[in-house]
Amino acid sequence: MTDTHPKLIVLDMAGTTVADGGLVERAFERAAERLGVEPGSADHAAKLQYVRDTMGESKISVFRHLFGTEELAQRANSAFEEAYGELVDGGLIAPIPGARATIEQLRADGRTVALTTGFARVTQDAILAALGWQDLADLTLCPADAGGRGRPYPDMVLTAFLRTGAVADVTDLVVAGDTAYDMLSGRRAGAGIVAGVLTGAHDRAALTEHGATHVLGSITELPQLLAESA
Repeated sequence: MTDTHPKLIVLDMAGTTVADGGLVERAFERAAERLGVEPGSADHAAKLQYVRDTMGESKISVFRHLFGTEELAQRANSAFEEAYGELVDGGLIAPIPGARATIEQLRADGRTVALTTGFARVTQDAILAALGWQDLADLTLCPADAGGRGRPYPDMVLTAFLRTGAVADVTDLVVAGDTAYDMLSGRRAGAGIVAGVLTGAHDRAALTEHGATHVLGSITELPQLLAESA
């Protein structure tokens, strides 16, 4: 008999199901330069380190912290989206090996799958289009779809819970991601399984410290974990 418990799986994109090859950093560097942050400067290095440390967070929130005013943050975010889109259009993005087949397997097993991101909708859609993933998941969410707050807030996970109606209890949620903020978001949403994966930004220690209930080598190990957890 096919296991169908738990039924709602909320997956991060970049670093978890999508390999972007460091495009976040490259796009940030382009955006920062357009706002007058000189490459090679101490300011540039500090800002880039903050971007690395906050992987998984809503990008507009990152830019608000870095640039101080809403006007500058919006300018930086627009420049980032444009730069990231250019890099995606250049073919510099690919699925994590086995990710598509894993999502297809989860859905074939009767589960509902949501893909979430800290990017804006325009960037998320560019990634989905580049991969041919527009119809791969049941639902795709960006921070704006959840009232504007991205990770580490639980809003996107809870929006998936509310919109899909796939489970009756948040403890039947599964959240998987590659960053500390993914783990915090899943725990704050009350998810029963919060799985970290080692294909992205953060290591086992960081994932565990921020609430991972399990740490997987790759998202491809998730179906087996769910089968064992049934």
